Amino acid sequence: MPEDLMRYDHLAQMALRGVVREALRRVEREGLPGEHHFYIAFNTRYPGAQLSDRILERYPREMTIVLQHQYWNLKVFDTWFEVELSFDNIPEKLVIPFNAIKGFLDPAVQFGLQFEVVAVEEQPAEAPAAEGDAHKSATATDETTPDNPDAPGEKAKVVSLDAFRKK
Repeated sequence: MPEDLMRYDHLAQMALRGVVREALRRVEREGLPGEHHFYIAFNTRYPGAQLSDRILERYPREMTIVLQHQYWNLKVFDTWFEVELSFDNIPEKLVIPFNAIKGFLDPAVQFGLQFEVVAVEEQPAEAPAAEGDAHKSATATDETTPDNPDAPGEKAKVVSLDAFRKK
């Protein structure tokens, strides 16, 4: 079989991440319509991800956020988005690169996408800028144990969102 020099797998992943980006842009402009809401799973240690030390300690590799009733200041950029959420009644700002996203689900319409996390060397040069000391920019080198599927040099695993689907 000929080698895929076009890397259609990467092109398809980029296109599907574009679906997430455009859905978030629509919500940024108009709010969530009807019963729509989003579960977004992402790698917390992906370069450019910015979370507080408190959140990183609680979710050292991966977390899933829900955008439904209580979120604020959603801002969507070409390669990342920012949102404020409350964790134990403490507001937190999260900066999430689209390449860090592992899964996206809108349970209102049973629409979901699963992604392979883009390797660091394949990510675009543009990345979110750090904003003050309150938010730590997570790096993949913080957690490189062999049992960590998100460690550098190891292939990312696809996360199933079946647990969130209505049965």
